[in-house]
Amino acid sequence: MMDIAVFVCSSERGLGLEMAESESSNLSQPECDASVRQFSANGISMQTSEVEAKLDEGNIQEAESALRDGLSLNFEEARALLGKLEYQRGNLEGALRVFDGIDLEATIQRVQHSLEDKPPSKKGRTRSETSFAFSQHSTNLVLEAIYLKAKSLQKLGKLTEAAQECKSVLDAVEKIFVGGIPDVLVDNKLQETISHAVELLPELWKKAGCYSEAMSAYRRALLSQWNIDNECCARIQKAFAVFLLYSGVEFCAPRLSVQIEDSYVPRNNLEEAILLLMILMRKVYLGKIKWDPSVLDHLTCAISLCGQTSVLAKQLEEVMPGLIHRTDRWKTMALSFSGSGQKRSALDLLKKSLNQHEAPNDVVSLLLAAKICSEDVLLAADGVKYAQRAIANANESNAHLKGVGLRMLGLCLGKQAKASSSDFERSRLQSEALKSLDSAVALECHNPDLIFELGILYAEHRNLDAALRCAKQYLDRTGGSMIRGWRLLALVLSAQQRFSEAEVVTDAALDETSKWDQGPLLRMKAKLKISQSLHMDAVETYRYLLALVQAQKKSYGPLGSSPQMEHEKVDEYEVWHGLANLYAGLSRWKDAEICLGKARALKDYSAETLHTEGIMHEKQGDADKALAAYINALLLEPKYVPAKILIGSLLCKMGAKMLPVARTLLSDALRIEPTNYMAWYYLGRIHKDEGRIADAIDCFQAASMLKESDPVESFSAIL
Repeated sequence: MMDIAVFVCSSERGLGLEMAESESSNLSQPECDASVRQFSANGISMQTSEVEAKLDEGNIQEAESALRDGLSLNFEEARALLGKLEYQRGNLEGALRVFDGIDLEATIQRVQHSLEDKPPSKKGRTRSETSFAFSQHSTNLVLEAIYLKAKSLQKLGKLTEAAQECKSVLDAVEKIFVGGIPDVLVDNKLQETISHAVELLPELWKKAGCYSEAMSAYRRALLSQWNIDNECCARIQKAFAVFLLYSGVEFCAPRLSVQIEDSYVPRNNLEEAILLLMILMRKVYLGKIKWDPSVLDHLTCAISLCGQTSVLAKQLEEVMPGLIHRTDRWKTMALSFSGSGQKRSALDLLKKSLNQHEAPNDVVSLLLAAKICSEDVLLAADGVKYAQRAIANANESNAHLKGVGLRMLGLCLGKQAKASSSDFERSRLQSEALKSLDSAVALECHNPDLIFELGILYAEHRNLDAALRCAKQYLDRTGGSMIRGWRLLALVLSAQQRFSEAEVVTDAALDETSKWDQGPLLRMKAKLKISQSLHMDAVETYRYLLALVQAQKKSYGPLGSSPQMEHEKVDEYEVWHGLANLYAGLSRWKDAEICLGKARALKDYSAETLHTEGIMHEKQGDADKALAAYINALLLEPKYVPAKILIGSLLCKMGAKMLPVARTLLSDALRIEPTNYMAWYYLGRIHKDEGRIADAIDCFQAASMLKESDPVESFSAIL
């Protein structure tokens, strides 16, 4: 028996084996008169008018009999053709009534029997092979009918029933082809029906709200041997990744029974989505599927969520030229490198993108370059230029971008002021920075980040009342959900010497913060205890912080630590170093040495540990060893201010010949950190020893005022 098909040609609509909703069919159709519509099967053709008339009258059995007699079909085949006709005529209820009479199990048994009788492959086409080919055509008609039944139920809003029918198609295929679908045994039309069903099932479960079933359907689609083509597989993988990323439901990892030995098994939705999207990107590189920019968009979102943006940069490097415009590629890679802490690499890419022959006026690139420069004193002057160009190129109608430009300009000017060697120039830059941030706030009054940065700038200029007002506004705007707001408020209070109030704020913040994020608050609390001379309480706080840091370190997985958030965390080295400083201040040398040894084991060469070591030697009366330790610290970090100050203080005690050297070191320390009261104090002592009493008085007054407004931690540490 030959192929079974239905061919209908009409000037009004075409009816054939094409799937509804643009589901293409690879089966070629013969030429026919546009005014004639007909069925064709087994080499026999018949017009559809008689069958349609019976269907219009509701005589399904008579229509079925006409088809069976006219085309030599069995019951299931006739029902399948009738149901398909009704479906394509738009009569969904009628199609369902026809499809309900199909016995899918009987069809499965017939095909299984034909597979058992099929002999080994020989040259030529045997009678058994012809019989098996006919069984496939017959099976396809029935499976396609059940698939169309699922589509009909879907259009009628009966999603759960539709999913069950679609699932029955796949169950039937697995019963027929127990070992998976072979490439050579299945004709194109049957494979097409299977592929459509595999792709449809998880979508039906999703729309029905059955997310666990949708997850199982996706994994079944990708882990079973359906012999689907690369494009279909890619669509399923993309849909699955999107589902994992945005469904809001966390699912368990794939079952052990379907895992390959030694294979990587994702532990959560995010890891599984990233794996799928990276597989899709790999397929693009190999030319197996077409480029889909949305895949890169979803991958960007997923990788950003886990903080591994350097991985995204690597993926972008592998994208073939021509798929993404090079300036867009450079800009996205710069964002990725910036997010992973590779600021210099990001800035180099942005410079290429902003070249006069590329996109010199791209506002987003200019703003990103300005942001990177705002974090480095040496690059701040370049950042000012980038920010000014961004403001000049921002469209007047886009107040947001102009506001961001003014914000970046303010931050860069503030950072540039710290590098200025002239007091007048520093004051001018600080004033311009405040003016730029105020202008930015006027354009973006609802942006809490701007208020926070303005508060930091006020605090660094020791305008503590304005800083306190900004800190409170920021906490109000963010609902107390941001740790840095609490830290700023506590630091401003500590700078006002209101240590007990600052501790109350810190305790309130600890109550509002998850355990893993409490590190910076606990470190601040320990320093507040020290400022109140509650040293043993500070020791207990440090011990609790150490236990937290060590537990956090053990709990980190491969994606557990985010480079973007490292500045908001406390590492074990900081805790041991803080304890060493505390014990040194209490003259408990043995305990201090133990803690210092722990710190050295974590960081071999550190200016901070050498600084503490020098303090211990100095307090024990060994000035030479102290000086050697301070000099070594300065050799490691030439701009390390505490070492410059203590070297200057020691040189002051060595006679008049060393005073010019000490004055140079202290002046350099004040150039780097103008608000360091210890530097002003020792500089005043030098002026006094050299007979410049008026200069000494000015220095001592500055030291006294700065000490009264000195926070327990640097304000810039919060940024």
